[in-house]
Formats: sequence, C-alpha cells, structure tokens
Amino acid sequence: MGRAFEYRKAAKLKRWGNMARVFTKIGKAIEMSVKAGGPDPSSNQRLRMLIQNAKSENMPKENVERAIKRAISKDTSDYKEMVYEGYGPFGIAILVETATDNTTRTVANVRSYFNKMGGSLGTSGSVSFMFEHKCHFRFKPTEEIDADELELEMIDYGVDELFIDDEGNVNAYAPFESYGEVQKYLEDKGFEIVSGEFVRIPTDTKDVTPEQRESINKLVEKLEEDDDVTNVFTNMKEEE
Repeated sequence: MGRAFEYRKAAKLKRWGNMARVFTKIGKAIEMSVKAGGPDPSSNQRLRMLIQNAKSENMPKENVERAIKRAISKDTSDYKEMVYEGYGPFGIAILVETATDNTTRTVANVRSYFNKMGGSLGTSGSVSFMFEHKCHFRFKPTEEIDADELELEMIDYGVDELFIDDEGNVNAYAPFESYGEVQKYLEDKGFEIVSGEFVRIPTDTKDVTPEQRESINKLVEKLEEDDDVTNVFTNMKEEE
C-alpha cells in the first residue's frame, strides 16, 4: 500500500470526532455545491457525491434537504473556500482549509490558534508546495475484483494509487483535477461509492517525539474545533 494510505489511515481516525461538527461542515459543502452547480443531484456531480458522503456519515436526510433549501434561499450566507498555511510547533507544516462567510473573522481566529500554540501563520504558498492535492474515493468492490487489474484500468482516469482497506472498501487516489473523471467512471461502471473527498498528502513527513506530537495535536485539535475549518493537514509523520 502506498504513501497516501500510510498517511491517511491514522489521520482519519482522529478527525471529525464530534458528529454535530461533521454535519455542519458537510452542510456548508452542500450549500456551496448547490450555489455553484444547482440543486439537482442528477446534474450536479459534486452535490451527488456530497449527499453520498452525508449518508456514509449517518447525517439525517432532513439535514441534507435543509442545506439544499438554504442554498437556494436568498437569505443564506455566501461561503468562500479559503486555505491558510503556516508552521506549527517544531517546524511542522500545517495547511488549513476553511469555508467561511466572514474571512476577517476566520483569519483572525486561525492566526490566534497558531500564535497561542507556538506556531505562526504564513503567507499563501509558504507550505502548500509540500503537499499533493488529491481526490480520494472509497467504493464497494464487486464480487470478483482484482485490485491490480482495476488499478491498471483506472490509470487512464488519473488514478495513481488503489488498494483495498481493512473494511473491505476499495480506495482510489488521483490528482485533484481528476475528481470528475474518476467519479463518472465509478458511477458508469455501477460501483457503490461510499465517499469522495479532497485531501492533501505531504510529499515528505517529519519525525517527532511523543511530547512534540502531543503539542502539535493540540494545535490541530484547536483548529478543527472552529466551525469555519473544514480540514487540517500536516506533514507530521503518523504514529506506527
């Protein structure tokens, strides 16, 4: 299994610990998708995938419907996706993805978390070059699936890593811009998609001591508690 898997398998277990926060973040993503591509999942590919993500997170159908209705209401907030970059304690690179209706508030909050936890907020481009922007799909395998053959077939659609995880789901990673092609391929082939997301995989990871890890995780957790923050990625090497 490749580098993306090794990085994500531990990180994903720590994220989205609070279900209410999960629903809030998915709801924002749905609103932005509807505003960009309309409220019809059959013609809005991204919305179709977000609804599936909501289902996999056990988000009630009513919550999804409310998010769609909010997006088509004239009174709803306009969310912008903003990415902030900086360094945490011990020189760990941190990339923070946000969805916000008030960038002044968000950047002030993010900066304060970095400052209070021994880090510093950087400028755009200061750490993003250390990460590869990827799309990640999880889907159910068919009864007779050969992962190697499937990977070879999906290379034409941008997939550069594919494996079956401990839960029996097939995981496929591809460049960020291949999201639509991969989703269409999976849907056309009749695969049951569990989830689809965008991730940032560090090109190289940095070793830390247990004490350093604890300090860095405090900053990551503080960032993730903010309602405007959707994802936090670091180049800290995950625990074995």
